[in-house]
Amino acid sequence: MYIAKGDYGFRFDNCFINNLAMNEYNGSQIVILEGLEAVRKRPGMYIGSTGSRGLHHLIWEILDNAIDEHLAGFCSEIDMILQKDGGITIKDYGRGVPVDIHPTKHIPTARVVYTILHAGGKFGNSAYKVSGGLHGVGASVVNALSSKMIVEIRRDGLIYRDEYQNGGHPVTTLVDGMLPVVGKCAKSDTGTKVTFYPDESIFETVEFKSETVQKKLKEIAFLNKNLKINYEDQIQDLKKVYHEEYGIKSFVKYLNREATPLHDEVIYIEGTSNDIEVEVAFQYTTHFSEQINAYCNRINVVDGGTLVTGFKTALTRIMNQYARELNILKDKDENFDGKDIRNGLMAIISIKHPDPQFEGQTKTKLGNTDAKSAVDEVFNNEAGRFFDKNIEVLKSILDNAMKSYNARRASDKARNAVLKQLNDVDTRSKLASCSSKKAEECEVYIVEGDSAGGTVKTARNRKTQAVLPLRGKILNVEKATLEKILVNNEIKSMIASFGCGIGDEFDITKLKYDKIIILTDADVDGAHISTLLLTFFYRFMPELIHSGKIYRGLPPLYRVEYESSSNKKKKKVSEYIYNDFELDKFRKIPGNKILNIQRYKGLGEMDADQLWETTLNPDTRILARVEISDTVEADEITTTLMSSNVPPRREFIMEEAKYAKIDI
Repeated sequence: MYIAKGDYGFRFDNCFINNLAMNEYNGSQIVILEGLEAVRKRPGMYIGSTGSRGLHHLIWEILDNAIDEHLAGFCSEIDMILQKDGGITIKDYGRGVPVDIHPTKHIPTARVVYTILHAGGKFGNSAYKVSGGLHGVGASVVNALSSKMIVEIRRDGLIYRDEYQNGGHPVTTLVDGMLPVVGKCAKSDTGTKVTFYPDESIFETVEFKSETVQKKLKEIAFLNKNLKINYEDQIQDLKKVYHEEYGIKSFVKYLNREATPLHDEVIYIEGTSNDIEVEVAFQYTTHFSEQINAYCNRINVVDGGTLVTGFKTALTRIMNQYARELNILKDKDENFDGKDIRNGLMAIISIKHPDPQFEGQTKTKLGNTDAKSAVDEVFNNEAGRFFDKNIEVLKSILDNAMKSYNARRASDKARNAVLKQLNDVDTRSKLASCSSKKAEECEVYIVEGDSAGGTVKTARNRKTQAVLPLRGKILNVEKATLEKILVNNEIKSMIASFGCGIGDEFDITKLKYDKIIILTDADVDGAHISTLLLTFFYRFMPELIHSGKIYRGLPPLYRVEYESSSNKKKKKVSEYIYNDFELDKFRKIPGNKILNIQRYKGLGEMDADQLWETTLNPDTRILARVEISDTVEADEITTTLMSSNVPPRREFIMEEAKYAKIDI
């Protein structure tokens, strides 16, 4: 049985559903997954995917536990080793996981931590005042998805060891109910060392990317001032130390390394309000856009939330006050708009909250109202002190805001004239609209060319599915102005079709569709078109991504005809396979005799019925929702790959080429 992540959950293949007769549906069909079995059965629910991203997520889970010891004040150094045999070792010098007998489970507490979901020291207030991991699933999930894990704990002058295999099954024999002592150490030598090996039967790849790990460690060092991380890559014979004395102040300087700053010094603000520790670092550049990266307990809250609102409110208020005091704004002038003030801004906001409330399981938005007031109060007090002593820096920021203010007013008439033209854009020759007017049940497919568009139009559900064919590739909008992109016919068609406007006039409540689905061929041109579209959405309609409205359609890559030994008549049947990893698993199923494998390179190779069954039918299709898990990385990659600056793009391609899969 093949299971794939679908629109709203998990999709079961037809042969399973058809073989389960309704008169056989009773209690015996209800399977209860015990312990860590649920994690192995549905790994995507816990780590996002079984691809490279999910693989590296295992590292971050164990690393989070080590960093929590740092946040609690017990650890200033962490070691990480990427081993030659494919394993990862993470060692902290904190207090060491408790090894005493757990009062309710009656086994060593360390074994509870590594084998039982939702078990940890982060649910109460005694062990950790602030923490990034709040669900207590990290260590046990990593164990569940590993073929082998070894835990070594140093406490009270003794060294304890525990080992697990094949998804978290303990293989170490307890001694009088306790973990065995394998050595002695100094009483001051404390901490936890975890070594794990990802399970090859679960992940599409078990090869860790050293560059990905190094980039993450650098970010962690920025966010955890004075934490020292010793990294060793035994495969490449590489050793590095990550240590940032100035924390997020250095982070802003690093992010602005390719930009031209308006003032040399990165402005740094810190303070505490209502037990919430607040840090803000920012610098203005000549770029016309703004970038605000927010972190709560070192978690990147990509959709911002209350901490960002507090920062924006305080920044706008204090800058308008100074603009009036310095007579930059006259009595007759209206106040600067928030976007005028944030033009060219690069900022990092980092808070430590004792009880963060994230909106959604993905932790992409902070909801605590006290975070808003804390950031507002700290920034208002400390920024005032800084600017009173640094008038020239203040004037450079206000002059930049005035330029944005004047440019905005001058361009409003021209922009509005262009936007009004959208009402006259004739989309009838392109857009095949759907009959329903209920946005919550409608979706629009963006396809490449009239040929693919014709097939999709034939196969679709005309009531709820609209189709918008693109004629050629859209403009690369990176670094382009709004006025420039609005003259592109394909972009104008999309804006008119969506109905929610663009730029300052964007209003997501007017969006005509619940889903915007990019559906392109599985070739280089299709990938390029998808990238251009995503760049456009990210730069000029980011709310669509943050609200979960952008998807990529994932048509199957193969159609396999085979005979199965489980079928008594040996009738020829077919199965759709969506990637090479699934195909490799399918080949290994005992009793399957593969007769033919058809590879689809384009949507035009499928007829309307096949396209409906595999790609358009909400009950059987697979959609990948586009999400941003790291705003810093998203902005860096977009700028590197899509801007006109060639050297960074060449360097990126050279570094990543060894991981590319070539289709010949």
